[in-house]
Amino acid sequence: ALGFFYATGYGGVVELDQSQALVHYTFAALSGSQRAQMIMGYRHWAGIGVNEDCMAALGWYEAAAEKAMTQFLEGPPGGRTLLPTSTRLSDLEGGAYGPGASVASTGGNSQRAVVRAALSRAAGEVAEDVLEYYQYHADRGAAEYSYRIGKIYYHGSIYWAPGGAASGAEGVGFVGRDFARARMYFVSVTRLVWPISNLKSPLANQKKDIEDDVGVNASLSAGYLGRMYLRGEGVKRDPEVAKMWFERGTAWGDRESHNGLGLIYRDGLLDGRPDLTKALHHFKAAAGQDLAEAQVNLGKHYYGLGDTARATKYFDTALRHGSPFEAYYYIAEIHSNQAHDPQATSAVRGGSCGLAVSFYKLVAERGIWNDNLVGEAERLWDFNGVRWGGNKAVSSSALGGSTGSQRALREAEKEAAKLRWMIAAETGSEVAQNNLAYLFDQDKSALRHTGLVPQPSNETARFALTHWIRSASQRNVDALVKVGDYYYHGLGVSDEAEQERWEKAAGYYHRAAETQVSALALWNLGWMYESGVGVKQDFILAKRYYDMALETNHEAYLPVTLSLAKLYARSIWHILTGGGDKSLNLFLGDPDDGDDHWYLGKAKAEFKKKLSGGSKGQIDGRKPDEGEATPQANNKYPDDDDPVQWAHDRKREELERAQAEHDADGGYGPDDYFDAATSRPGSREGFDRDDTEDDLIFMMVVTAILLVLVYMRTRYVRQDGQGQQQGQQQAPPRQ
Repeated sequence: ALGFFYATGYGGVVELDQSQALVHYTFAALSGSQRAQMIMGYRHWAGIGVNEDCMAALGWYEAAAEKAMTQFLEGPPGGRTLLPTSTRLSDLEGGAYGPGASVASTGGNSQRAVVRAALSRAAGEVAEDVLEYYQYHADRGAAEYSYRIGKIYYHGSIYWAPGGAASGAEGVGFVGRDFARARMYFVSVTRLVWPISNLKSPLANQKKDIEDDVGVNASLSAGYLGRMYLRGEGVKRDPEVAKMWFERGTAWGDRESHNGLGLIYRDGLLDGRPDLTKALHHFKAAAGQDLAEAQVNLGKHYYGLGDTARATKYFDTALRHGSPFEAYYYIAEIHSNQAHDPQATSAVRGGSCGLAVSFYKLVAERGIWNDNLVGEAERLWDFNGVRWGGNKAVSSSALGGSTGSQRALREAEKEAAKLRWMIAAETGSEVAQNNLAYLFDQDKSALRHTGLVPQPSNETARFALTHWIRSASQRNVDALVKVGDYYYHGLGVSDEAEQERWEKAAGYYHRAAETQVSALALWNLGWMYESGVGVKQDFILAKRYYDMALETNHEAYLPVTLSLAKLYARSIWHILTGGGDKSLNLFLGDPDDGDDHWYLGKAKAEFKKKLSGGSKGQIDGRKPDEGEATPQANNKYPDDDDPVQWAHDRKREELERAQAEHDADGGYGPDDYFDAATSRPGSREGFDRDDTEDDLIFMMVVTAILLVLVYMRTRYVRQDGQGQQQGQQQAPPRQ
């Protein structure tokens, strides 16, 4: 506790003193405190109060990760249930810059559970609605709905993490674990195939002529029932009953059931005699279906035999398939051994050290069952609205209508949540750092320079900037752009010279742009090169960054189009006023492109070339979009998709089926006649042409016309003014 007060100056209890903080943290870490060990590891890794030292950070993080692994293995077969994933406050709003502009909610990140949950909430959908929809169909005997709602109650969340049952759940969709309900729904599905239990011959009483979808969902449910009996979750632990359910599940190829049988045979849970041959058979069957836990179990087997190369292959594969804990630990251990190998080169030791530190850090942060500060903060903040208004999010107006004591309690809980995030941020938790930066962000209002809103506090801005920087150093691209914004606007760094701040801002934008995922960073760089702020003015580079911003995120079409129009107008004005700087002339071509100089009629020639079919390797005169030739592979496992989206799809299919039946009876609605009346004869589907050059040509023509009109207007006004002056000079003086 003293180390935290000295490190942050929280509450003014003591003066800020990083050296004193380091002393107290060191003693606590040497005493075996996992939290203090994580703090010491992070400080040596990030260079906070000490010099950066990867090997020192590795030692502390390795100690913390070993404690986490020990706690994990103390759990039931398969290890302790992992804590739900942590949630960033900014992700619930679509990212630090909102949906569409933030890296957190664009591209592949748009499919993350927290982003999907935020969109569902924005549409007015909450967990109660989803559960009600699933329960409605489950109560009417729909096998797939029964299985899915059972899975929700088992994990305690609308969203479960990828990688299988052992990977845990997402914290954003928390509804609370209910093993009794989960078991009830799982049993209701399995009874459609196996009416009675039979420990000696599990498949003897199987019904005949089972439909495939019923059989698949029954096998998936059997896998979860076997897991519950194997681990003693909501029922008395009984490996024999677990084996019965697992064998029923494997009859339909369920991967969780294969992995469960592998655990039973590997650990000899039935008769105390392990059978590695059978265990490996079942682990391989599950691993062949991309189950991360089974791949980890195979990796652990070969790692114990000393076959590090083969073990590493399985661990790497498990990471790709969603393993959130054990695979990280063993890969970190392998690289830690390489980092301590005196015969390895310095480059190998350095690279292995960095990777080992990163992976040990992930393990230590996920394995804090007895000290889950981030989880406590989320409970106090009430992300999922469990304690304040049921599962529905509570608006500020709703809070304003509550009693004064309720409001005071709510504010006290929020302050308690902030305190826990501050402590967790000291341990290196990127989620906690990002949440603090977002809460104290001083760059949210576009009116801050107008005097219409209170001016940001430099002290608060400095606090937010510190945590944006720490979040950015852990590969958060939106945080990296935020740091650039703070330096550009002088928030928290008001004592630095303006030009120096702008140059630093450009540097941060460049680092974010190098990731090629932030359209905002690319657009910012385009504007800086266009205006010559923080960098040398260069219209060619400005256009390049504007183009890259649009390629990165198509939602940037409007700002990029307007920026390009202005950029071309400035370039034309530069040419008309006799400017000789080639970097400001967009019509000479980009020298790095190897393109010929611009000439009159070149745009028309290129346009005709595009219409004629384009060059080789193009589709309809355009380059194929990324991934177009390789469509996304089908989901191999039937329950890995988004449960909310799955419910929407089923509901849409029901409506389409009803509409099809209605149409088959000859019932056509007004929409059918409208579609027929507005369809264009001879139109071709799939004819998609890139109109970017057309837009630019149009903008150039319009810009040129506007410039000519402005020029003529200016001359007219000037001549008219000169004529009036001459008339006044010639007029006779008044008597």
